[in-house]
Amino acid sequence: MAWLTRFLTAVAFLAIGVVFSPDTFGSNSKTFNATNVSMYLKLAHLLSYSTAWGVSLWVTFIGGVITFKNLPRHQFGNLQSKMFPAFFSLVGVCCATSVAAFGYLHPWKSSETPERYQLGFLISAFAFNLANLFVFTPMTIELMKQRYKVEKEVNIGDEVGLSKSVEVAKVNPKLAAMNKKFGMIHGLSSLANILAFGSLAMHSWYLAGKINL
Repeated sequence: MAWLTRFLTAVAFLAIGVVFSPDTFGSNSKTFNATNVSMYLKLAHLLSYSTAWGVSLWVTFIGGVITFKNLPRHQFGNLQSKMFPAFFSLVGVCCATSVAAFGYLHPWKSSETPERYQLGFLISAFAFNLANLFVFTPMTIELMKQRYKVEKEVNIGDEVGLSKSVEVAKVNPKLAAMNKKFGMIHGLSSLANILAFGSLAMHSWYLAGKINL
């Protein structure tokens, strides 16, 4: 139940922030007008975008690197096979929410060119994450499992960090073929992830330009 406690705590802080926001105290309690709707949509967009950005930054450049350097390679791969579907699902939901909120606040027909570009970046991030969630990640996990079976036959996979698979594959055609397939699909998955991260990064410049400090 620890996750439920953390979730309820986060919701409580969010509720307090909404209650004490200037728009809440300055609004007319008798009306729930377009300004209120706009505020909640902006909040949904900001929270969803920041979550997608933060999770992507951590998993791609920090968490993954730390676990790779400290876990036996097969343990690392098995952990990633559980983490990445959850990662891409979360980022996908956040991107979808951001697209919906931003698209509602900036309708395509009445939007200026910068807003249209930003909607395009958000849709791109969403699409790349869907590609990873439903195409590349399942294929990568399946190929990883097949590759690990071959590696266990030659007693490798317990090393931490760099793989011994490349050296062993020079005298093992079966492993060489598995490495080639895995490398191609894993490369496409990594590319899609970087492109999604890059699309989110482009949106950060837009949001930074909207902040008045």
